[in-house]
Amino acid sequence: MSKKRHEELKKILSEHDYNYHVLDKPVITDFEYDQLYTELLKIEKTESGLDLSDSPSQRVGGAPLGAFEKVAHRLPMLSLANSYSPEDISEFDERVKKFLKTDKDIEYFAEPKFDGLSMELVYENGSLVRAITRGDGSVGEDVTQNIRTIKSIPLKLKTAKPPELLEVRGEVLMFKADFAKLNEVQQENGQQTFANPRNAAAGTVRQLDSKIASSRPLKFFAYALGAVSGVDFKSQADIGKYFESVGLPTAQAQKADAVRVCKDASDAIDYYHFIEKQRPQLPFDIDGIVIKANSLRVQDDLGLVARSPRWATAAKFKPEQSQTVVENIVVQVGRTGALTPVAIMKPVRVGGVTVTNATLHNQEEIDRKDIRVGDTVVIQRAGDVIPEIVEVILTKRPKHSEPFVIPSKCPACGTKVHKLEGEVVTRCTNPLCIAIVKEALKHFVARRAMNLDKIGDRLIETLVDEKLVTKFSDLYRLKKDDLLELDRQGDKSVENIIKSIETSKNTTLARLIFGLGIRFVGEQTAKHVADHFVTVDNFLKAGEEDLLQIPEIGPKVAKAILEWTSNPKLVKEVHDLISLGVKVQTPQRSTTGKLAGMSFLITGTLPVKRDDAKDFIEKNGGKILGSVSSKLNFLVVGDDPGSKVEKAQSLGVTIISWDDLQGMV
Repeated sequence: MSKKRHEELKKILSEHDYNYHVLDKPVITDFEYDQLYTELLKIEKTESGLDLSDSPSQRVGGAPLGAFEKVAHRLPMLSLANSYSPEDISEFDERVKKFLKTDKDIEYFAEPKFDGLSMELVYENGSLVRAITRGDGSVGEDVTQNIRTIKSIPLKLKTAKPPELLEVRGEVLMFKADFAKLNEVQQENGQQTFANPRNAAAGTVRQLDSKIASSRPLKFFAYALGAVSGVDFKSQADIGKYFESVGLPTAQAQKADAVRVCKDASDAIDYYHFIEKQRPQLPFDIDGIVIKANSLRVQDDLGLVARSPRWATAAKFKPEQSQTVVENIVVQVGRTGALTPVAIMKPVRVGGVTVTNATLHNQEEIDRKDIRVGDTVVIQRAGDVIPEIVEVILTKRPKHSEPFVIPSKCPACGTKVHKLEGEVVTRCTNPLCIAIVKEALKHFVARRAMNLDKIGDRLIETLVDEKLVTKFSDLYRLKKDDLLELDRQGDKSVENIIKSIETSKNTTLARLIFGLGIRFVGEQTAKHVADHFVTVDNFLKAGEEDLLQIPEIGPKVAKAILEWTSNPKLVKEVHDLISLGVKVQTPQRSTTGKLAGMSFLITGTLPVKRDDAKDFIEKNGGKILGSVSSKLNFLVVGDDPGSKVEKAQSLGVTIISWDDLQGMV
């Protein structure tokens, strides 16, 4: 029965992943999804002999790699000829007709040219077995471990009769909105921001630690074939329809009119202008269109020239830039105290959007581009989403302009600011700074944190300005009468606010830790910490050694957590939240058993099922790790253990048998 339910859950969750990550049309809430996912994990924990190859649980990432393996493509991944004019489409059409020796119109398949990272997915008998970067076209790198974390990519094709071999080619990219959020996080953490979504996607795919890849919102769109066996196609349009039918994400699945079968070159030019106008509204970044002969027979007839197909071409869009004047540079203070300089500019239209502000990131960026108040600048939207100053037109610089320097004191509270070693960001270190308080509260009430869904950014600003809220716990002290005195707050809206506050009191330790806004502690890290410590008290009392036992946490994160938990005022805040009714659910893992505080890893064949052995360890308070490291206390060894024993011996990890483990309990 459990195996049958496991198969059902895999299909249900995969369908919901497709609805959410491909179609952007979720049909259930995050809570409902989490309940199904928890049920899946519970079955996988207690039942042996399950097929995990296509389980959503396999998307979290594995142990860091030392390097990427080089892999040859079965068929070369070709490059396209580029042009920057729709008129070149007519010339391409003439070349095609001349080669084919025909005057008849050629039917073309036209699609967006994604600005991402080319990727080949290899499916054997319907299962994803390998993902390879384009590389030099002949040989790429095996990045399967990272690609498996992308939830829009099916681990198993949705078809009862999968082909023996299907090589799917497409693009890994990042949506514009997700890119903006990622850069905000990078900025707050004192890390370098990404120049555009393509750089962010490429940098993520080439992370040796797949857990970093799993934490970033990558997407994939399929658009071409590599080698194939067991299924036949007649046209490029057929390929796209087949991809969509087996659950692969495509441009047309995201937007029905994103691709077009064009009856001739004139129709392809119309499509070029259509997509160019649609470009600002698309959720992903494109830099042109790709035109292919639709008939695969015609493609074969046309063949290749050098390393490019005769049957396809790319028509790029010209970069969308404008000139404007920097009227002022202001410094904003974020949740972690990061000071971010922002250029306030004379309004200008760029890519169909009016732009007035552009982040300058940090002092190094300002100095590198030498941006000053009064400068005339060239501006574009990085990845069609974030306004970016490309360069200063020095010939138009005012005579008496002066270099801009971030102030030595916080513009919000006047505290002296600091630039920590190894960071590019200047910070205000006053935790009571009004700007930090406001941003911290906005993070605390967010949906993925404590989820006070009726308290938005504007209300937070008002509550702090009116001195009704100065810290997290004040939110749970708000009374109906307090809120009714505020502008634009009626009985109904106030009732909704009070209700959302009460609802948020039932939470998890992971949400609470994430909501506290500790530096470097994102949503996934908060979950790892919560799973390790289980209770609020254990978390607050944890020392550096305790924190470093968590495989996913290094010295930098441990130091940030300790700085937070060693502040008596902040610890009192957590206790106040509990006393005001916040109830933190406790994970179902013993913290008082004989194995509490110890970490284990199993290798080889034991006298009992491996899942039963893991249950035994966890029920007695122990924690299961995923790999051998210096943080591992005990390696439980059975028959035919493999290389883990040698690595454990080299690190001084204690090696025990199943009988030894039972004896400890």
